[in-house]
Amino acid sequence: MQSSSDSAAPENLLKKDAEFIYRHRARAELKMPLEFELCPGRKIGGSNPCFIIAEIGQNHQGDIDIAKKMIRMAKSSGADCVKFQKSELEHRFAKRALERSYSSPHAWGATYGDHKRHLEFSHAQYKELQSFAQEVGIFFTASGMDEMAVDFLHEINVPFFKVASADTNNIPYLEKTAKKGRPMVISSGMQSMEIMRNVYQTVKKHNSSFTFLQCTSAYPLPLEHVNLRIITEFQKEFPDIPIGYSGHEAGISVSVAAVALGAKVLERHVTLDKSWKGSDHAASLEPAELAALVREIRMVEVALGSPVKQMLPCESSCHSKLGKSVVAKKAVKKGTELTLDMLGVKVAEPQGIPPEKIFKLVGKKITKDVEEDDTITNDMIKH
Repeated sequence: MQSSSDSAAPENLLKKDAEFIYRHRARAELKMPLEFELCPGRKIGGSNPCFIIAEIGQNHQGDIDIAKKMIRMAKSSGADCVKFQKSELEHRFAKRALERSYSSPHAWGATYGDHKRHLEFSHAQYKELQSFAQEVGIFFTASGMDEMAVDFLHEINVPFFKVASADTNNIPYLEKTAKKGRPMVISSGMQSMEIMRNVYQTVKKHNSSFTFLQCTSAYPLPLEHVNLRIITEFQKEFPDIPIGYSGHEAGISVSVAAVALGAKVLERHVTLDKSWKGSDHAASLEPAELAALVREIRMVEVALGSPVKQMLPCESSCHSKLGKSVVAKKAVKKGTELTLDMLGVKVAEPQGIPPEKIFKLVGKKITKDVEEDDTITNDMIKH
């Protein structure tokens, strides 16, 4: 007979246990690939190279010629993709937000609306930049900073949608974007793990191709708040999607470390001159830095190599010169049963039985006379 406490067991599950069951049951309902095509012919995840996004954002200063120079620079530096930020300002900002005065040293207008309008490219200009990127030979996309902007980016057929951190907890936006069916790259700045679980469940109902980027929304980002360990936490929490990193720190070392930890997408802001007006420039990479970042990442990817530990062909020279073998500590007569005190380990000529097998020789009989320091080889042992 069930007790009253037994019958109420589902209601008495610990919260974390209930969350675990829900999370893994939901994953079983729609298994997602660890590897997927982010852009035509370019997969991310698995053993594919890290996909490197050069975030131009609004560092073009509102000048389409500067934007084109930046696209060309990103391509020559080895980045895979350039990314801008597209807004339909009246849909992104409330009227009062646009009308407020803006006296920052980075301002391009007297009001915040004037400032943002100066930096915002038209639809025609976006199409022009997209065509230019295609001519240069680099993928082109943008963060859709509001739902209308996402509609426009979908219309011009960007390969994937980037979700900025400010919209990561915007559930209606996420659902509408996910339903369009394009791959999604989702930043996690200003969010908690609980929110990211909710984002995961929201997106996966409609779209199986997305990735999370560890991100901290500060410009520039102090090293103590980078929190690269979250990359590995995301990998454990969401094992069926690729994980990446969006960095705002100075320099390139941290971003290279992120790739070493398994980041499969890397996003960094870029600029032609860090001294230019605009709050993002100080946290951006200049051309030489971007080129160095790409070069270092590709070197690290080669160095990551294989997870299989074995002696490699490149080690044969060292092994033949320095590798040790079992030798006789003293002269031993044919037919003698070996004991441990008869055996030693030295660099020997010729090489013989490796040291890790020394204990297996104890109790075996030797088939020929050996002198002190002679190499013990397999053909001397009676098996």
